[in-house]
Amino acid sequence: MKTRNYKPAIIIISVVINVLVLVLAGIPGVDNFTAFDVKILPLMNAIFNSFTFLFLVGALVAILNKKVTLHRRLIYAAFISTTLFLLSYVTYHFIAESTSYGGTGIMAGIYYFILITHIILAAVIVPLALTSVARAWNMENERHKKIARWTMPLWLYVSLTGILVYLMISPYY
Repeated sequence: MKTRNYKPAIIIISVVINVLVLVLAGIPGVDNFTAFDVKILPLMNAIFNSFTFLFLVGALVAILNKKVTLHRRLIYAAFISTTLFLLSYVTYHFIAESTSYGGTGIMAGIYYFILITHIILAAVIVPLALTSVARAWNMENERHKKIARWTMPLWLYVSLTGILVYLMISPYY
């Protein structure tokens, strides 16, 4: 079986996604947007993150039980829910201004710790997840396992903290 070089695509996709998210963080949003209530989108983001988290937990359990086909399907489902999250996230941040956290004291410290680690690891997880799946597609099982040992816990953390960030900031929308 001939292996394919996915590295250029992984680099391009990772850079495009991370630059897009960075740029959207700095734009003011659309004035007088009335097509729908944009406040539904952060809830959708949390729901998509919840599905991603559950799919990843299922994929981890499946592979630990040597159910490779189920593992593969759940990873694909996690990619789909993550893609839907990304589309919803980009749409929200294109239309609406960023929401500031209104809490104080220890809760603000916890919120910002979770948010900052979530943001950093969300940027890191894009190339890791794409590289993991590319190695699996190329049947590079040992290399896939090596990177998946990092990818899985980080992706689980990013999806879980995405939910936590939403729950903590939702009263301020």
